[in-house]
Amino acid sequence: MCCDLKRRFLLLYATQKGQAKAIAEEIWQQAGAHGLEADMHCISEMDKYNLESEKDPVVIVISTTGTGDPPDTACKFVKKIQDTTLPPDHFAHLQYGLLGLGDSEYTFFCNGGKTVDRRLQELGAQHFYDTGLADDCVGLELVVDPWIDGLWLALKEAFLLRKEKEGMSSVVDAVSSSLSAAPYLSSEVQNLKLEDEGVRSSDVLSQKLVDINLVASARDTEPSLVHSVPPVSQSALNIPALPPEYIEVQFQDTHGENPHLSSLISEGTTFEVPVTKAVQLTREDAIKTALLLELDIADTVFDYQPGDAFCVICPNNVNEVEELLQILGLSEKGEYFVCVKVKHGTKKKGAAHPQHIPERSTLKFILTWCLEIRSVPKKAFLRALVECTSDAGEKRRLQELCSRQGASDYTRFIRDSNVCLLDLLHAFPSCKPSLNLLIEHLPKLQARSYSVSRPVSRKGVCTGWLAELVAPLLHPNKNTLDTKGGRSSSEKISIFARPNNTFHLPADPSVPFMMVGPGTGISPFIGFLQHRQKLREEHTDWEFGETWLFFGCRHQDRDYLFKDELRCFLENGTLTHLKVCFSRDSSTAEVAPPKYVQDVIRLYAKEVARVLLKERGYFYICGDKKHMADGVSDAVVDILSMEMEADKLEAMKTLAMLREAKRYLQDVWT
Repeated sequence: MCCDLKRRFLLLYATQKGQAKAIAEEIWQQAGAHGLEADMHCISEMDKYNLESEKDPVVIVISTTGTGDPPDTACKFVKKIQDTTLPPDHFAHLQYGLLGLGDSEYTFFCNGGKTVDRRLQELGAQHFYDTGLADDCVGLELVVDPWIDGLWLALKEAFLLRKEKEGMSSVVDAVSSSLSAAPYLSSEVQNLKLEDEGVRSSDVLSQKLVDINLVASARDTEPSLVHSVPPVSQSALNIPALPPEYIEVQFQDTHGENPHLSSLISEGTTFEVPVTKAVQLTREDAIKTALLLELDIADTVFDYQPGDAFCVICPNNVNEVEELLQILGLSEKGEYFVCVKVKHGTKKKGAAHPQHIPERSTLKFILTWCLEIRSVPKKAFLRALVECTSDAGEKRRLQELCSRQGASDYTRFIRDSNVCLLDLLHAFPSCKPSLNLLIEHLPKLQARSYSVSRPVSRKGVCTGWLAELVAPLLHPNKNTLDTKGGRSSSEKISIFARPNNTFHLPADPSVPFMMVGPGTGISPFIGFLQHRQKLREEHTDWEFGETWLFFGCRHQDRDYLFKDELRCFLENGTLTHLKVCFSRDSSTAEVAPPKYVQDVIRLYAKEVARVLLKERGYFYICGDKKHMADGVSDAVVDILSMEMEADKLEAMKTLAMLREAKRYLQDVWT
C-alpha cells in the first residue's frame, strides 16, 4: 500500500452490474482534490486489505441484487463477518461510512448495504459518517451526490479526532488545510468550469456561444433531451472530472475464432441446451404475447427447485449492433479481430482488463455478446462523450445533462426515459466516440433471469431474441403443456443456474400456502403445482395443506395462461382453490366482478387471515411490482388490520414479521 498513511482511507466497493464500482471510482477521483488518497479495492479482494488491523477510516459502497441479497462480489465477505464465533468487539477499532445502493420498487430496499452495516455495528465498528441509502427508483444521484459532498468533511473530522488522540497536531493542520482548499464544492463558480487537471481554454464555453448554438430551439419553452431552458441553460455548471482513459484497442486481421460464450460467465457453470418445444400461450389478438419454451436439460447437471431461476446468455439485437457500427464508422471492420489492452501510463486507479471483454475477439462479437448497448448512460459516460462532440450546442447540452445543475434533466430525459447510447448518438450527431470509450463505459451485457416455468412476455433484449429464435417453431393458439402442442427444435441456448434462496415451497407439505400470480406471474406457480402433484402421487399417505391461486389477466379468451392445466390441478386436488379475474372483459352482472387480483383477495379476507395467522401458512406473489404486488400488500395489510381488530400500523408490523420469517415472499419485477 503506497498511499500516504497520514491521508489515506480504505475504499471498498461491492458491485453486481458496475454501479457501485463507478461510484467508488468517482470518490477515488475526487479524493485527490481534497488532499486524500483512497486505497480502493473490490470487497472480494480480501488479500489486499485487512479490516481486522485497519486503522484508517473505511468507506464502503455496496449494491443489492436479487430479492435483497448482497452482490456476488460480497458473498465471501458477508459470510466471513457473519461468523457467529466473532466477539462483539471484533471491529471495535474500525471507523467506517457506508453507502448502500438499492431500488425501493423491491421489498428489501438496500438490503445488501443494510446487512453489512448491521453486522459491522454488531461487531463493534463505529460510524464516522452516517449511512446513505440511494434509491435507483428515483435516481441514485439524489442521495449519492450529497453523500459524497458530505464525505470529505466527515473524513476531515475523523482524521482530526484520530490525530488529536495521537498528539499529532501538525499533521492535523496539514490535513485540515488541504481539505478546506478543495475546489469541487465551490459555490462561487462564475463560468463553466471543468474539473480536469490542465483544463484547456477551448473547453470553457461562454454562455453567449451556447445561446447562439441553441437559437434554433429558442422558441421551445419546454426542455427536452437536446434542449434546455432557464435556469439550467443560463447556469454556470459544475461537471464531473473527465474519467481517465485506460483501454487501448488495436485492430488486427479477420482470421481466427471467437471465444466460447461460457468464457464470458463467471457466475456458474454454463450449459448449452436445446429448445425442444415452443408454444404460444396467448391468442394472436392478445395485447401481449406470451411464449412457453421447453428446454432439454437431460444431459446437464442443472440442479434446481421450483421457484429457482435460470439465466440465459443472450446477444444484443443484430440490427442495433449494425446501426452502432455504422454510426461509429466501423461497418467495414465488424469482422476484424480486436486486441484489447490496458493503456500504458493511464491515470485510472487500479486499471485492469475488463473481465467481460475477451483479450481477442471480433468487433462484432464484443458489441453483440459483451457490452450492454441498451444500458442507460451514467453521468461519467456523458462527461466522456462531451470530449467526442464537435458541435458547441450539443457539447453544452451534454455538459448540462452530467452536471449538478442538470440533475433533474438527467433524471427526466436520460434515466426515466431509458435513453441508451444509440439514442444519444442520434440526438447528438456530432458525437463520435471511440471504440475504447465504449468498452470503458458500457457495462457488461447481463444474462437475463427467468423463473423456472416463467413464460416469455417482455420484448426485452433477451426476450426479443428468444422470440425470433423460435419463431419458425411456434404453434399458434395452443394453450397447453401437452407435447402435441409444439414442434421440435434444433436451436440451442446457453444457460446457467441462479438459485433463489427463499422463493421455495414450504419444507412441510402440510403447511397451507397462497399464490398470487396474474399474467406471466403464474409461471413459477405452475412449477409449484407440478411439484406438489408429483409429491401427492408418490406419497399417498402424506398430509398436504390447502393451496390457493389468485390469477388475473386482461381477457378470459385471449390470455388466460395455462387454463387447461389449472383445471386439471383443481380436478385432481393438487390445487384447492382457484380464484380468477379479467380486467378488460365487460360484464352484464348487476354487481361488477373484481378486475384485479388485489380486489379478489379482499373477498377472501377471513381465509387469508386464517392461513397466515392461525395456520402459519405461506403467501407468495409473482409479477409486476408497482401495479400489482404493492396493491396486494395493501390489501393484505387491510385484511390483517380488520381480522386482528388492530390499527394499520400494527397490521404493517405483522406483515413485516411475516416477511422476516420468510412466509410472505415476492418474486417481482418493475
